[in-house]
Amino acid sequence: MAVAPWKSVDRPLRLAVLISGGGTTLSNLMEHIHRGALRAEVGLVIASRPDCGGVTKAANAGLRCDVIQRKSFASVAEFSAAIFDACRATKIDLIVCGGFLALLQIPPDFSLRVMNIHPSLIPSFAGKGYHGEKVHEAVIARGCKVSGCTVHFVDDQYDHGPIILQKTVPVLDDDTPTTLATRVFEHECLAYPEAIAQFASGALRVEGSRVFACD
Repeated sequence: MAVAPWKSVDRPLRLAVLISGGGTTLSNLMEHIHRGALRAEVGLVIASRPDCGGVTKAANAGLRCDVIQRKSFASVAEFSAAIFDACRATKIDLIVCGGFLALLQIPPDFSLRVMNIHPSLIPSFAGKGYHGEKVHEAVIARGCKVSGCTVHFVDDQYDHGPIILQKTVPVLDDDTPTTLATRVFEHECLAYPEAIAQFASGALRVEGSRVFACD
């Protein structure tokens, strides 16, 4: 039986953006929002570290940014509860992870309402330990001819939930992890807003581990 995660509403989709690093995904989403390419608003930013560059970017954009550190909690469950409590309090419709490195436990009311983007074609080069340039190093070392990015719904495992969309890029013979990362990120900047827009329009249907985009 197909499940519709969201029904379209006549207002901007209210987002929470979870970050652990420089906030490049946050900046990309804000750019799409500001030029009218994505009908959404960022109601909350949550950072897993107080010293990450994304905190400054959020402040400069005038966004509320809460720092919620994993080490402040005894368990993943308590850490997750703090994050989802903050999202409920700010009436968030969809949580988007942008380089967020901490594991979450998704409560029932946020099932299929948390997205992540990963810089590989899941299920390859995904899971715990595969993040940042480590992904691209592994792709090149394996001799892959294509790579790309994946937007997926988040479940209780790293890089595991139903796949919403994927975009591919070639792996060139002279690629380094840095050049490949740059090419993949260009497609991430397109893929994430596209997936969020599909969600906001109510177009997505989820059946088991498969996601369908319906008109």
